[in-house]
Amino acid sequence: MSDKIRILLADDHDLVLDGLQLRIRDMDDMRVVGAVNDGEALLAKLDTLDCDVVVLDLHMGGSDGFEVLQRIRDKAIPVRILVLTASVDGFALQRALELGADGIAMKTDPPRQTMEAIRQVAQGNVVYPQAIHNWLMRRARRSAENDPQALTAREEEVMALVAQGLTNQEIAQRLTVSENTVKYHIQNIYGKLNVNNRTEATRLYLERG
Repeated sequence: MSDKIRILLADDHDLVLDGLQLRIRDMDDMRVVGAVNDGEALLAKLDTLDCDVVVLDLHMGGSDGFEVLQRIRDKAIPVRILVLTASVDGFALQRALELGADGIAMKTDPPRQTMEAIRQVAQGNVVYPQAIHNWLMRRARRSAENDPQALTAREEEVMALVAQGLTNQEIAQRLTVSENTVKYHIQNIYGKLNVNNRTEATRLYLERG
């Protein structure tokens, strides 16, 4: 990554693009390298521009944000993706994470919080709002009530990070626990899912949704 975080913006609202660009110009550690209004233009820019982070509106007019995410990952473009959304739709945002988004930020977040989300994603961290975290935890608790073999809330949290490709050490840092604790949770997950490795666990976890 260059000295400054290189950011490509994709949103179909010029007001949002202008606001983000103005805010980023005030930051010493980041710069905008491009701004587009739809998914096809974004994919075209990624073929010609070097950037570190894409800030992607999940619901651009005329574009399926999920398809754009999938195409970026299918092309193995080495870029981090921060999804920007106005909707707290847990199922949709979980799908975005499963398709390869590295983080989620709300359009209603304070600008300072959005800038910090960009930094965290650029550093390789997975970020999402507290509202989404709470939704994932509620969903995990409901699953546990209906299925004794369902993952606990903490196991769901660990497995979501495993599915993003994080190492045990990275997961430990993210959750502020020891690496041994992460290993313990992963072994429990393997037992409940009846799998032997991270690849099998991730595949089954994503299939279960």
